[in-house]
Amino acid sequence: MRPPTYLASDLATERAPLLAAELRLPTNWLDYTILGIYFVVVLGIGFAARRSVKTSLDFFLSGRSLPAWITGLAFISANLAATEILGMAANSAQYGAYTVHWYWIGAIPAMVFLGLVMMPFYYGSKVRSVPEFLLLRFDKAAHLLSSLLFAFAAILIAGVNLYALAIVVEALLGWPQWVAIVVAGFFVLAYITLGGLSSAIYNEVLQFFVILAALIPLSVLGLKRVNGWDGLSDSLTKTHGDDFVTAWGGTGIGSDNPLGANWLTIVLGLGFVLSFGYWTTNFAEVQRALSAKNLSAAQRTPLIAAYPKIFIVFLVMIPGLVAAVLVPKIGTSGSDLQYNDAIPYLMSQLLPNGVLGIAVTGLLAAFMAGMAANVSSFNTVFTTDIWAKYVVRGREDGYYVRFGRLITAIGVAASVGTAFLASSFSNIMSYLQTLFSFFNVPMFVVFIVGMFWKRASMKSGFWGLLAGTTAAMINYFVLYKRDIISIPSDQGANFVSAIAGFVAGAVVMVAVSLFTAPKPEKDLQGLVYGTRSPGMAEPPAAGDDAWYRKPALLGWGAVILAAACYIPFSF
Repeated sequence: MRPPTYLASDLATERAPLLAAELRLPTNWLDYTILGIYFVVVLGIGFAARRSVKTSLDFFLSGRSLPAWITGLAFISANLAATEILGMAANSAQYGAYTVHWYWIGAIPAMVFLGLVMMPFYYGSKVRSVPEFLLLRFDKAAHLLSSLLFAFAAILIAGVNLYALAIVVEALLGWPQWVAIVVAGFFVLAYITLGGLSSAIYNEVLQFFVILAALIPLSVLGLKRVNGWDGLSDSLTKTHGDDFVTAWGGTGIGSDNPLGANWLTIVLGLGFVLSFGYWTTNFAEVQRALSAKNLSAAQRTPLIAAYPKIFIVFLVMIPGLVAAVLVPKIGTSGSDLQYNDAIPYLMSQLLPNGVLGIAVTGLLAAFMAGMAANVSSFNTVFTTDIWAKYVVRGREDGYYVRFGRLITAIGVAASVGTAFLASSFSNIMSYLQTLFSFFNVPMFVVFIVGMFWKRASMKSGFWGLLAGTTAAMINYFVLYKRDIISIPSDQGANFVSAIAGFVAGAVVMVAVSLFTAPKPEKDLQGLVYGTRSPGMAEPPAAGDDAWYRKPALLGWGAVILAAACYIPFSF
């Protein structure tokens, strides 16, 4: 039997009355004033951005006009959804310092690869979406399948953010779930419909700083409560053992640890397959880079985002570790609090009014950033890759802007529906990782094979994507869920599913390519490594040739810094 896992488990509905007493925040008029000001500013940004929307390129990609620092902060904010904040704090309360792997090996190398290797192909080919690149590299079958899979996954993930928001707001503020869903959905719908991607991006920049304003005081006050880092690590070592405050302790092959993964599955499953699959093909993030004003800015977008990503782990890990000290039995039958309650519990215990309002606003901002990123990427893919190419073709540009606004409303409504689907899963972060293994990893293998192997045929893209998705689902639903193979945790199963999807997709692509015709080499310019398109050869803009703006320096600097951060957690 698999042990129960509470990694980012939702604040379950049946626990709501209990949580109301345990976690209800002592908010007052000052806290609600701060929250109200935030919502007014969000709508103001939407109205201001509306004036810049004149074409479909403006609505879906901000006219490719934004500077790198704006797109870089939006890139990381789109990723920093509250499901990650709550989930990674929960991860830390349960597994300790293992959480750093999701950042330093599970994000930074892939973000650097996206900036240095893949963005020249994305941006240089002038595609408007990730699936459109597959249309150029392979054929319509690969393009349509990837578009449908991505649109479906985007709505599912947006629903996860909505449901998590509703449960947390109900527990902390006492709002009914449907009120929280309607309020958040309305504001996201309003500012994206008004200003398109520009509105989403500028709001994400604001949300990034609001999130930091919430997490920094919580981490500082948490450390103060447990006598600093030394007091924290000493307490955890006594109660959980030495491995709890190290990154690699207990991860030898054959060793037993709560994560259910060894160093090999961490490196391959998380560090390569899941990580590269997510960061290089997830359009919710890539879309921010495609909105940059030139190729240099597009490349620097994920590289700039990599630096805050390196250090944000401390702001989500420290509250989880502090909660493990203050509530020694958290997540067990001996406590009313589950792992996912770590941050809400600390908010209720440590933050004074005013700061509490900022923290609540930060959580709401994080939920809305995650939802908005998926809704804005959904409306782009559905409009440009499905509707304009296969349903209603050749209409005037204004028609697609109007349809983009309409499908945004439909996407938000569908997200409300999938929010209730998410409620049937007891483990939200694991649910998200499962979705990534199903949808992002197979797309990544198609990209990586197609981008580095000229011989990959047009037909191989479709069959590789289908085989990878099917293999990941079979491993999870058939082999793991029916206990045909023994894996200690859902996260470990996700790592294995990701590897299975990657291997199956690659094998099928090679096999199909050997028996079908490759794409003519003249059609591969700018789409395969070693070839260049005119867009990839654009001269640097004024100032972009400065040494501190060179993508290679930024990228390798982030990798070295992330590797150095492992040193204190390795002994």
